[in-house]
Amino acid sequence: MQEQLHLFYTNDLHSNFEQWPRVVSYLKEAKASSSMENNSTWVVDIGDHMDRVHPISEAFMGKANVELLNDAGYDVVTMGNNEGITLSHQDLFHLYDEAEFEVVCANLHSLKGQEPNWLKPTTTIKSVNGIKAGFIGLTAPFNAFYELLDWHVSPHFDMLKACIEELKESTDIIILLSHLGLSEDQEIARRFEDIDVIIGGHTHHLLRTGEHINNAVITAAGKHCSFIGEVILTWDHEKGKLISKEAYATDISRQPKDLQTEQKLQLLTDKADSILGETVVHLERSIDVQWFKHTKIMQELTETIKNWTSADIAMLNSGLLLDQLPAGDISYGDIHRVCPHPINACVVEVTGNELTEVVRACFKKDFTELKLKGFGFRGEVLGRMVFAGLHVQTAFHDNGEEFVKEVSLPDGEALKSDVTYRVATADTFTFGRLLPEVAKSEVKDYFLPEFLRDHLATTLKEKFSRS
Repeated sequence: MQEQLHLFYTNDLHSNFEQWPRVVSYLKEAKASSSMENNSTWVVDIGDHMDRVHPISEAFMGKANVELLNDAGYDVVTMGNNEGITLSHQDLFHLYDEAEFEVVCANLHSLKGQEPNWLKPTTTIKSVNGIKAGFIGLTAPFNAFYELLDWHVSPHFDMLKACIEELKESTDIIILLSHLGLSEDQEIARRFEDIDVIIGGHTHHLLRTGEHINNAVITAAGKHCSFIGEVILTWDHEKGKLISKEAYATDISRQPKDLQTEQKLQLLTDKADSILGETVVHLERSIDVQWFKHTKIMQELTETIKNWTSADIAMLNSGLLLDQLPAGDISYGDIHRVCPHPINACVVEVTGNELTEVVRACFKKDFTELKLKGFGFRGEVLGRMVFAGLHVQTAFHDNGEEFVKEVSLPDGEALKSDVTYRVATADTFTFGRLLPEVAKSEVKDYFLPEFLRDHLATTLKEKFSRS
């Protein structure tokens, strides 16, 4: 006898709730079809379902995401970095308290001596005919952030080896839910031949028909749930082994929306608006936001970051603020709308020479007009960099492009080439190659859990509220 096992999965929704009713609609149809054929069907999520860019996730600190996963009938999930490092320790500790599914993450541990009740390294589910599938979860090791929040992520290869040894004795199939990224998934497949399936995420890669390495099929469905993934496993009961592994990702852009889910999201939206509606500050005048010009609000926000981090210098890009703030009562919802990014402040150490190169790079057109996607940034363009504790004199070329003539300290003293300066900025610039001198700094002091919008609220109350 042969038995088919169907796994449907999502990854990296990032609270793109406009798409969620299509996801639920597709899953309902898929599960109903599979059930009619008496096949086992499981639904899993690979993390970053939550993103505090959305007011619903912000208002409920991710618990509404868990509620939506419950409603959709998920069986197993693992955590992404957006669940892990954008919440306080207490909020993450209780994030999945009401989960009706299993949460597996083998490499996450609390540094406070007590683990959440919901956190498990592995779980096992039986098929309709008794096949035992073991699930392991792993998340990306951002320990520079996690440890500031009293969590630790252990080396995933070590944890994986221990989990596999345990599951080999008690299960027929081993499935890894990996929020590590494609290159790590490929290396895991090469190292661990006992893994049958690796369902991935984090790097937003799309594998339409999977990738076979060693004994494993690797799959992932891109980002924002534009695609739903499916893995079909065929078990031969007479041979006592898997004889087929297939992986697909289906475009659901034309899928009808589930009406019940749309109604639930509207209810959550109304509740979120109420939670975020409390007045933070009253403005006598509207506050203008300009992405390519110097503005008072960006200057004051940059000064706030400099003072709060006790840095020598601070620098923030104007594209962090997405819209103006009107005169009148300003709520936290308004502040979230204007500054939705899950971005923290970070202090790096750079030499005077390196800082000069950073400043010059920030005024180049290809930097200010860059339409950045990722690294926590949820805006349109990076925009003009604004500085505190630093004087930058610029001029213009004949073609109208701005360039840096001189960089000095506020008292007019020139930067010293070999002196180290502590510079506060958005943590965005500590990743990738946007500003190499910042990214390669050996010192990176991240300030968590406050987001830049929390500092924006402070700035508005201290610098722009009526007396």
